[in-house]
Amino acid sequence: MKPQETVPTSLPGAVRASIADSLATVDAELARRYPGDPGTRQPVHTVYVPGDLLTATTARDWGDQALAALDQHAPDADSFAAVLGLPEDLAEPVHTRVRAKLEREPVEDLRIDFEDGYGPRPDAEEDAAAARAASLLAAACAEGGAPPCAGIRMKCMEAAVRDRGIRTLDIFLTGLMAAGGLPDGLVLTLPKVTYAEQVTAMVRLCEEFEKARGLAPGRIGFEIQIETTQAILGSDGRATVARMIDAAEGRATGLHYGTFDYSASCGVGAAHQSMDHPVADHAKAVMQVAAAGTGVRLSDGSTNVLPIGPTERVHDAWRLHHGLVRRSLARAYYQGWDMHPGHLPTRYAAVYAFYREGLEAAAERLAAYVDRTAQGTGIADEPATAKALSGHLVRGLDCRALDGAEVERLTGLGRAELDALAGRAPAVS
Repeated sequence: MKPQETVPTSLPGAVRASIADSLATVDAELARRYPGDPGTRQPVHTVYVPGDLLTATTARDWGDQALAALDQHAPDADSFAAVLGLPEDLAEPVHTRVRAKLEREPVEDLRIDFEDGYGPRPDAEEDAAAARAASLLAAACAEGGAPPCAGIRMKCMEAAVRDRGIRTLDIFLTGLMAAGGLPDGLVLTLPKVTYAEQVTAMVRLCEEFEKARGLAPGRIGFEIQIETTQAILGSDGRATVARMIDAAEGRATGLHYGTFDYSASCGVGAAHQSMDHPVADHAKAVMQVAAAGTGVRLSDGSTNVLPIGPTERVHDAWRLHHGLVRRSLARAYYQGWDMHPGHLPTRYAAVYAFYREGLEAAAERLAAYVDRTAQGTGIADEPATAKALSGHLVRGLDCRALDGAEVERLTGLGRAELDALAGRAPAVS
């Protein structure tokens, strides 16, 4: 072997060592605060169901109602594509995938609501509903029929409802433990957060429950719902949401934007409260920057325009919802809320079309990047873009908008290679 040629330098090794020592604390903080994507599947939506309306068949019922709406108002691929303005080449693959999804797994994330969707109830009534929710979820998990993610939204940490929220959380988690333990896809949502100290209180609750039941530290995480102006900008002019992520001490799994509460807190009139209002865009941009690199995922809100009534009205609501979901996807909000079974067809249509229409271009660019040539794409991509391209394909695979075989054929890359390029851990099925 030819000896490595020595090139001249001027700085002694002690300088590099000194620089490394001086930045050791910063290196540790970067690793702690910005661990990157958690490497797990993110649901494309969250379905909210009031605690008293939950049944053992809620997820299946939503799927059946969504299929019935398709059969009634857009019974074939061409009619569905015409309503939503889908390109001709996407009509059949999107329609086929939407129907298959509604038949196989209509709900990806189910939130049993004990806050606004449930309201104030006598304590005995809410106690019973929380215990029943735990029992139904545990049974669904045991039988293999639970959505991949599921949990509750408790009442917030404000003084008037704090004790009630804590008790409901305790009953629900205790019920799950009694039925065999906390499910892997458990998700808890803390609403109407205004101060980072409320997040700290939630962390303490999680810690105390873990100690009481012998769970591993950090086992319980939670989402933070952004519904108030104070959650975006504090009285000191700082971005409160960044402080909330820090206060969660690694337990925050997501930031969920609350469309109507946040709009109302900004003084927006009811007729103009929407996911695409300028106040919504501002809040979500702040959330996005605060969460970037932290592993905390983002979710957009919902529309309150329901696809019910005569076909013309349903089509109008579908077009609105489809457009809002596509807008969120383009802005890197890959999850949102669905409030009615009729929203499921357009949720999945928008998601599947989004990933399928960009498949060939993304695959070509990624293959060219891996081969270190432009290969006629006319674009010289950098590592950050390659990460985004592979992330796009991975998310499409997660929600089954894309098939592994077609992605591998177009890119020459298997799932493990895509995960590595996207900065994710190996896929968990």
